Amino acid sequence: MQKLLLVLGVIIILAGVLWPYVSRLPLGKLPLDISIKLGNIQVYLPIGSCILVSIVLTILLRLLR
Repeated sequence: MQKLLLVLGVIIILAGVLWPYVSRLPLGKLPLDISIKLGNIQVYLPIGSCILVSIVLTILLRLLR
């Protein structure tokens, strides 16, 4: 449990440090990302981004196994 918390902490710190670079990636603007605005309500469905992240994570995890 302690190792898991340490790893999660390191991941969160890395995400914070790398955020300026990650925010420049075109995630959220892919063809399958849907944004619907009805009056004051906005619904965002990042389907394309989720598929891309899933593929990248699958490849990384297979390589590390």
